[in-house]
Amino acid sequence: MAKATILTVDDDPGVSRAIARDLRRHYGDRFRVLRATSGDEALEALREVRLRGEAVAVMIADYRMPTMNGVQFLEAAMDLFPRARRVLLTAYADTGAAIDAINFVDLDHYLLKPWSPPEENLYPVLDTLVDIWDAASDPEAPETRLVGHRWSAPSFAVREFLARNLVPYRWIAADEPEGAQLLEAAGLTAADVPLVITAEGKVLHSPTETELAAQVGLRTSPAADFYDVVVIGAGPAGLGAAVYAASEGLRTVLVERSATGGQAGQSSRIENYLGFPDGVTGAQLTDRARRQATRFGAEILSATEVVSLEAAGSGRVLRFADGTSIGAHTVVLATGVTYRHLAGAQLDGFCGAGVFYGSAAFEAASCRGDDVYIVGGANSAGQAAVYFSRFAEKVHVLLRGPDLAHSMSAYLIQQFEDVPNIEIHPCTEVASGAGEGHLERLTLRDNRTGALTDVDATWLFVFIGAEPQTQWLDGLIARDARGFVLTGPDLPEAGGRSPRWPLTRAPYHLETSVPGVFAAGDVRAESVKRVASAVGEGAMAVTLVHRYLEAQ
Repeated sequence: MAKATILTVDDDPGVSRAIARDLRRHYGDRFRVLRATSGDEALEALREVRLRGEAVAVMIADYRMPTMNGVQFLEAAMDLFPRARRVLLTAYADTGAAIDAINFVDLDHYLLKPWSPPEENLYPVLDTLVDIWDAASDPEAPETRLVGHRWSAPSFAVREFLARNLVPYRWIAADEPEGAQLLEAAGLTAADVPLVITAEGKVLHSPTETELAAQVGLRTSPAADFYDVVVIGAGPAGLGAAVYAASEGLRTVLVERSATGGQAGQSSRIENYLGFPDGVTGAQLTDRARRQATRFGAEILSATEVVSLEAAGSGRVLRFADGTSIGAHTVVLATGVTYRHLAGAQLDGFCGAGVFYGSAAFEAASCRGDDVYIVGGANSAGQAAVYFSRFAEKVHVLLRGPDLAHSMSAYLIQQFEDVPNIEIHPCTEVASGAGEGHLERLTLRDNRTGALTDVDATWLFVFIGAEPQTQWLDGLIARDARGFVLTGPDLPEAGGRSPRWPLTRAPYHLETSVPGVFAAGDVRAESVKRVASAVGEGAMAVTLVHRYLEAQ
């Protein structure tokens, strides 16, 4: 099999030779290194590689080139090799342009010239990108195919499940010739979507998440009956807990009802997370954390719902929706929160058919040339607005309050000012929606005057508030009035003992009303709703798990 290619393009011959030399020295045994001195020359080289049926792993382009600069080249090259990782080579004075490019070409990294010594400034960056490229699927390998309709809510649910679980698939519209042929072969019609055909050729008609997970290579059943720690929820807090628990030798299983990453996994770009100065997508962060957890030996169960938790002596028993159960010494609750639905706006019938709760970034290309409406003024809404602005004709951000200052980070507000097709609508709410089969119109209300405005709209993304899904803990775990789990000092005490706390010792900081059961991340009452704090709480929970186990 031919080697994959690492391509570098720089109009300065000296720089071009130098980086090619350093790349060949470190990667020459695994990759073919090509260099070009202009964007046009590099695109021609990529077309030849494509014709030969070979792969490109990494593309490195200098920012300052005549005729076609590095950003323009990478944008054009994405169409030829969308899987290739993209790096911009810049001088110090151009770092601002490099950061801007992150939002336009989904840049993976930028490198400052000079990069000497390469052992410190070049190879570590490229090693990470090569690992990511290696871990991604081979587009020539057998693929999962999904036949559906653009406005079919069940089709959207399958797309979302596959995308958020990082399962590669190909979307085929039911009204395309290939889609019609596949439906006919399966004995179905366009009204019967979604249809899933796995890489092995197994046909699934309107599968449940559990059925789908089992057929696309996700694990749904535990390997053992008993663990040191069960982590429930695979958002940043849960992934953090799983990484630290497994790395410290605890028998660990991570159980996720839907998809790893949680709300953070849906983010198009997280730019204020420590250690990622160029930003990182939620999918990238999730993928790295998931691989890290499994490398340390943690099991990850997908599409597996925990429906009850019981205290059984010194152990804890968790029962799943399918009737099976597992036991553990300790449990970490990291189930996060879900976006609150718009109440009273008559939109429930359009969920997945024009109305989406969360980012649904995989729908961005379908929004090309349309107006997109986003409800919410926090960071998640801001990140989505910037991302969708690359595709939409205009992005309308609807704010219940008068401005963004009290709810959104300053860096995102600044980005809004630099993106001409984002329009802010203060003091504006969605009054109702209407359409035949999918969302077609919205009625907006000015909450200062009560005035109503009708607008044509086929895309509405909602990021308003969040609520925990903790009803299944009724009768066992103490929660506040909104359903968030109470821990540590927030548990009421009465003379050292309380109906909510059975031991004479005080509960540990993240410990719930059941000893040995801890809560971390957004599900915990009064937690800080940030990715970094969630990861930190996940790590802290493992420290407290050790303390609990040592005391038993």
